[in-house]
Amino acid sequence: MKTQRGMSRADLLALPVSFDLETAGRACGIGRTLAYDMAKRGEFPVRVLRLGKAYRVTRADLLRYLGEADDVMAAA
Repeated sequence: MKTQRGMSRADLLALPVSFDLETAGRACGIGRTLAYDMAKRGEFPVRVLRLGKAYRVTRADLLRYLGEADDVMAAA
């Protein structure tokens, strides 16, 4: 079942430890262009790591922002 975020819970939990900004934007319901604009301004809703020219987001930060982190930790 897809959520408002654009990704199902199973999709979110299957994400690697870190991933690109476009994927994080999709999970948050933010388009690619806006996600990059927000990251450049320091306004993306999840912590963004800058590695050279690449933007990366961690699964833990994304799940915490989306309120899924507690569910994952309880299931572990």
